[in-house]
Amino acid sequence: MTSRPPARSTAGPAAAGIGTRTLVHALVREDGTVDAGELYAVAEALGMTDQQVRLCVKRLVGEGRFTQEGRGRKARLHATADATGSIAPDVEYVRHAFRQDRGLAPWDGTWHLFAFAIPESSRQARDALRDTLLHLGAAPLQGGLYVSANAIGEIVEAHARGLGVLSSLTRLTSRDLRVGEEDDPARLAALLWPLPAVAERHEALAALAAARLALLSGPDRPTGIERLTFAIELAAAFTDAMEPDPLLPPELLPQPWPGTRARALAAQCWDALAAGEAQDPARLRLFRLYGGVGSAAAQPGGN
Repeated sequence: MTSRPPARSTAGPAAAGIGTRTLVHALVREDGTVDAGELYAVAEALGMTDQQVRLCVKRLVGEGRFTQEGRGRKARLHATADATGSIAPDVEYVRHAFRQDRGLAPWDGTWHLFAFAIPESSRQARDALRDTLLHLGAAPLQGGLYVSANAIGEIVEAHARGLGVLSSLTRLTSRDLRVGEEDDPARLAALLWPLPAVAERHEALAALAAARLALLSGPDRPTGIERLTFAIELAAAFTDAMEPDPLLPPELLPQPWPGTRARALAAQCWDALAAGEAQDPARLRLFRLYGGVGSAAAQPGGN
């Protein structure tokens, strides 16, 4: 077998966004443990230092999120609760993305608008409602007025009710949106959303997934540590690409849209990684969280 460079030499920008805390959470196995030997080896592959890992473990144990058995690379961490919430994908959000990619969620031409005027005395609730709208992919039109191409009204209303500001929220729909003199839907989308920046993140995901697929299907079988590193890189890059994506309908996006290719490649890469872990009863919880998110969600009729 010929030698290959360590995984960190090909990690690219995706690895730079992976924090030590995220890494520890990502390496939790189905039995709730983290093998410190794997943790330090994957951290090294991602360009992290032993000192960074030690400090992170110390903080997590101090917070009561993990207990530690043993020391150094021979230690074993035990999660005291499910530590995967910060790395779990939003399954419904991802499923909708794959349905759009397959042409199963066509746009009906309706714009969904949300307006609110919440006083300074309720600033925290106002900021939380704004953040909810932005997280759901809505774009600001002007102060207190947001627009989405997706039917997110019920979700926004539920958040407003929980924040105690439902009476300050106005919802409406329109098939006739104009900003200045622009009323063409696709040009409005390009005006309102930072599509080049979103596309750039998807291109980074596609490049990473394609590179990892090439290694997984190449003549040199990746080591166990390399496969773990690939999985964590892929999960981090997928999150990095999806979080700022408003999931605009294909009718509003430039074609071909990089997100479609990136998600397809990521699903293929994840399937290839998961295949090697299928028989391992102590596999990472990460494989259960992401397993089938792409391939199953993309099946016709998945909703």
